[in-house]
Amino acid sequence: MFVFDAFSSLPDPRTPFHSFKHSLMELMCIALCALLSGGESFVDMQDYGEAKEHWLRKRLGLELVNGIPSHDTFNRVFATLDPDAFERCFVRWTQQLHQESAGEILAIDGKSVRRSFDSATGQGALHLVSVWASDTRLVLAQRAVEAKSNEMTAVPLLLEMLDIQGAVVTTDALNTQKKVAKAIRERGGEYVLALKENHKHLFEDVRDYFAWCRKQKGGLTLWCQDSAQTREWAHGRQEVRRCFCVAVAPHEWPHAVAQWADLQCVVMIERERTVQVPEGVPHGATVSPEVTQHFYLSSLPPDAPRLLGAIRAHWGIENSLHWVLDVAFDEDDCRVRRDHAAHNLATLRKIALNLLRSDQKLKVGIKARRKVAGWNEDYLLRLLAAP
Repeated sequence: MFVFDAFSSLPDPRTPFHSFKHSLMELMCIALCALLSGGESFVDMQDYGEAKEHWLRKRLGLELVNGIPSHDTFNRVFATLDPDAFERCFVRWTQQLHQESAGEILAIDGKSVRRSFDSATGQGALHLVSVWASDTRLVLAQRAVEAKSNEMTAVPLLLEMLDIQGAVVTTDALNTQKKVAKAIRERGGEYVLALKENHKHLFEDVRDYFAWCRKQKGGLTLWCQDSAQTREWAHGRQEVRRCFCVAVAPHEWPHAVAQWADLQCVVMIERERTVQVPEGVPHGATVSPEVTQHFYLSSLPPDAPRLLGAIRAHWGIENSLHWVLDVAFDEDDCRVRRDHAAHNLATLRKIALNLLRSDQKLKVGIKARRKVAGWNEDYLLRLLAAP
């Protein structure tokens, strides 16, 4: 089944009183093929359609009675297309593409499309909050917010769109909110939420408790319910991560247990980073390691290896989604800003990224896969046929 079948119910923003020359599915098909093949803009969509018109007619069955749409047509349609309806279609499609499994890490974080602002109209840059599945490395849903400070209002709405039963939801400190924890638990998920100074009193209590444990005889390993450690070398530095978990007893943490739904443990991650001795430094010289501490709240029991893995996996949304959108799709340099065009184009990029990621046969990066899709029509057809 082609990906376009999932968007057949998408309402056309053009009224029947207008005599439009191209169907919405023709426009969506050409636009997605252009993005998969390395295109970025509405002009690229027109150029791609003109270059591949014969293939689009023969292999994808597009009638194209009135030829290839112009870039102005693409711009106009994407600007007026209902972004909420488009996102609902996107979520329905991802549910077919992605089979969630119990225990999977679902990371939630936001990203701005930096050049989508318009100073003339006072329009701010588009900011989108996404849900990222760490195991399959797919985007499951997204929601637009007016500003980064309002991410917390979008997260509960995102959770309502998804089946998170048995999944572990992770967020950054901005979205560590009581209503977010409650929403996750009500929908059958577990949570691991970063804790920082935006919850000052709880943050200080957790920080001070781990500091007290460290000073006691036997140290953190004895006074915590569980601990784990990983060590790795990468990019000229060694990074050691230590995880310590403390079960939250209601008589010891009454306010936290009362306010945070099903809170079971608090977590400290200690990261120790040692940079390789640079050239020219005398042999035998040492470099002092950089040690940082990070704290978390979780509805999971104090299982240090599992919690350490979930916290580590959360950063995949930065490295494998946000970074890829900027580097492979040049999202931050996109100047599309008319009405809903930036929002809808961002959704289409995520559809393209999911299709590229769903292919497990070609062992190259996303940018290289886009080139291959532009060169090899059989590969592009295989991507479009993803379930």
